[in-house]
Amino acid sequence: MRIREPYDIRDERFRSICLANVDLHQLDASNHWAEGPVWFGDADCLLWSDIPQNRIMRWTPNGGVSVYRTGSNFSNGHTRDREGRLVSCEHQTRRVTRTERDGRITLLADTFEGRRLNSPNDVVVKSDGTIWFTDPTYGILSEYEGDRAEPEQDRRGVYRFDPATGALARVIDDFAQPNGLAFSPDERILYVAESGASHDPSVPRVIRAFDLNEESHVGPGRAVATIDAGIPDGLRVDTQGRIWSSAADGVHCFAPDGTLLGKILVPEVVANLCFGGVKRNRLFIAATQSIYAIYVNAEGMPVV
Repeated sequence: MRIREPYDIRDERFRSICLANVDLHQLDASNHWAEGPVWFGDADCLLWSDIPQNRIMRWTPNGGVSVYRTGSNFSNGHTRDREGRLVSCEHQTRRVTRTERDGRITLLADTFEGRRLNSPNDVVVKSDGTIWFTDPTYGILSEYEGDRAEPEQDRRGVYRFDPATGALARVIDDFAQPNGLAFSPDERILYVAESGASHDPSVPRVIRAFDLNEESHVGPGRAVATIDAGIPDGLRVDTQGRIWSSAADGVHCFAPDGTLLGKILVPEVVANLCFGGVKRNRLFIAATQSIYAIYVNAEGMPVV
């Protein structure tokens, strides 16, 4: 399926980002709830989670769609570490793992202060190799995306894991449900999506920004952007510092100051997204049952 010129321009600056001669392509429609896309440039493939079907899927430009891993422990978000290895958040096991080059799975984090994590959701890696992830309770709320359980943590936080030392720290603890996260290009700002309105309409539907110093100390948060359709889930930042967020009606693009520049309209609720392709100028979109892709006049930040 192709959708021609699916743009909602709110600010003239968005026109230069849109490409008038491209379509929104549906690459796959076999998922129950598509999440966590990550691009592997060296393998020329996209991986993503189909959480309820407990599998990780793969798409290649020449080979199409295939199953990358079954029995994924209801994985959600993925990224790559500084050595190019897959890092995953698993709902069912309530842990963060790394897939080694030989296929072995290495446990990175599953407890904090002696208690099990809630259900790690999304993950990013900083240039110093530290792994940052969110830990809401979505994976333990029902049997659909994990195993129903009572939370053991007293907060739904954001964590920083140092693989060099094994140290795990909770760096933010005042979210209703923290979700997608991304660094600014200079890594001086951490953006985190607040998706708590999924179960509590009173929670603001915002992306919050946290200033970081050279030691990665996290300063007070501030709301930098508001989603006007649905809730923010996954997000990414491009090389110009613009924030690209999932929403109910598509992908919203914000200037670094939070101004809504425009939307790429998608016919399904969007959960997450990532940049990929040879020039990192193709936006891959995980939206409910489908994976979509569209070229834009913007470049995503390198994953490794």
